[in-house]
Amino acid sequence: MRQTIVAGNWKMNASKEMVGALVTGILSGMAGVTAKVIACVPFPYLSQAETLAAQSPQLSIGAQNINTNPSGAFTGEVSAEMIKDFNVNYVIVGHSERRSLYGETNEVVAEKVEAALKNGLTPLFCIGELLSDRDNDKTEEVVGKQVMAVIERLGIEVFKEVIIAYEPVWAIGTGVTATPEQAQETHAYIRSVLAEHDSDIAQSTPILYGGSMNPGNAAELIGCEDIDGGLIGGASLEANSFLQICKAG
Repeated sequence: MRQTIVAGNWKMNASKEMVGALVTGILSGMAGVTAKVIACVPFPYLSQAETLAAQSPQLSIGAQNINTNPSGAFTGEVSAEMIKDFNVNYVIVGHSERRSLYGETNEVVAEKVEAALKNGLTPLFCIGELLSDRDNDKTEEVVGKQVMAVIERLGIEVFKEVIIAYEPVWAIGTGVTATPEQAQETHAYIRSVLAEHDSDIAQSTPILYGGSMNPGNAAELIGCEDIDGGLIGGASLEANSFLQICKAG
């Protein structure tokens, strides 16, 4: 049985005061939480968050992006090796904002998955379609290509160490959420793509839903057969809201 995973993506929101309060608030409410919980914080606050989270084995810290190069003349970039130096174990790869705002292609995202795995980081590998893709019945085509880019580069075996996060782009930060039926249908399709290569890996790979998951809809979404938790944006910035989602699984 797959464990429920709830990961918070703080995006570009943080300050020293906020990190201290939010991590402390999350840790204080973890009693009864059985899900695996991850907080993906901005680069400057990894050390602070990691130090605070060390007080409890229930909360893991993740980063939000990596560069594919181990080092060199890449001003402003952060490598997987640097992230690992902070005892961080997870990293978001291929978020739709990275794809749309910074031009990350399926091939670049696959390279980032590879860089993460080479350095012992677990990628939170994001995939998802635009509203225009869904309106034109291209959801399966788009997410299928995103998954296949990793399989073609690295092989199906890497999904033993990868967490997939399905995020319909039209539902990120909009307040619009895919219905449980829509989300389950796409999650099942993603699992079927994996199953074409290895049925056991397909059944063991966690697939999270991201896209305006909140305390009001988390239980129904996570209750779907192929939804194994959530990658949470806005609701992860408030400890009580985030904890309610963690407890929904």
